[in-house]
Amino acid sequence: MSLQQKWAAGETVLNGWLAIPDGFAAETMAHQGWDSLTIDMQHGVNDYLAAVRMLTAISTKPVIPMVRVPWREPGIIMKMLDAGALGIICPMINSAADAAEFVSYLRYPPLGQRSFGPIRALLAHGADYGARANGLVTGFAMIETRAALDHLDAILATPGLDAVYIGPADLSLALGAEPRFDPVDERVTAAIGHILARAKHHGVRAGIHNATAAYAARMAQAGFEFVTVGSDARFMAAGAAAAVSAFREAPTISASTGY
Repeated sequence: MSLQQKWAAGETVLNGWLAIPDGFAAETMAHQGWDSLTIDMQHGVNDYLAAVRMLTAISTKPVIPMVRVPWREPGIIMKMLDAGALGIICPMINSAADAAEFVSYLRYPPLGQRSFGPIRALLAHGADYGARANGLVTGFAMIETRAALDHLDAILATPGLDAVYIGPADLSLALGAEPRFDPVDERVTAAIGHILARAKHHGVRAGIHNATAAYAARMAQAGFEFVTVGSDARFMAAGAAAAVSAFREAPTISASTGY
C-alpha cells in the first residue's frame, strides 16, 4: 500500500524513524505496527548500502518504505527510489524552483526526469512497477527555514508536489527559538499552524516530526496526516536508560542464609 492509498482512505499515517544503520534493527521496527518507516540519510549515520539492507528488512512486513535523503540531489533521490523507497523526504526546500526540481526527480517522463532502472523496486513492488511508479511515489518537501516560510505559497503551488514535512528543530532555529521537537515557543507553534493551514488550502498533505506520541496525537488532531514519533536510536536509549535507572533505584536485598 502507498501513502496515497492510506490518505485516500482517510487514514493518518504513523511514521517511525530509522537512524541506526542495521537491517535487524530496521526489521525489529517494522514488526511494531508502524504504517511507514523512514530511513534517515541526512542526520542519521546511514549510507546507501546500509539503506538498501534496511529497505530489504522492512519488506518483511507491509510497512511503507521511505527515505529522507541528505540533499536535493538527483543521484541519491533516484537511487533510493530504484532501491524500493516509496516516499522521499527532501530537506531544505526554500523556493518554488527547489520544489519543482525535487518533484522532477521523482517521476518518469513526461511528468519528470527520473532515469529508468528500478533494480530492487521491481522485486519489492512488482513487475509492473515502471507503469505504476509515478502514482506510487510520494514526495515531501521539508519546510524548515525562513526562506521556505517566505515562499510557502509558491512552494505549495508546485505541480506534482504531494506533501510538505515540518522539521521543528530547524524551523525553531530559523525563528530565533531553541531547536527542539514538540515545540512550545509561540513563534514556532504559530508557524506550524500557518504551514498546516496553507497546505490544506493548496490541497497538499502535511507531515511533522515529533518527539513523543502525545504530541504527535495532538498534531494529528490538528489536521496533520503524517506524523513521526521518535526514532529507533531514541527508543533504544530511552529503554536502556529506564532499565538502568530502575536497577540503580531498586532497594538493596540483604544477604540471607535462609531459603
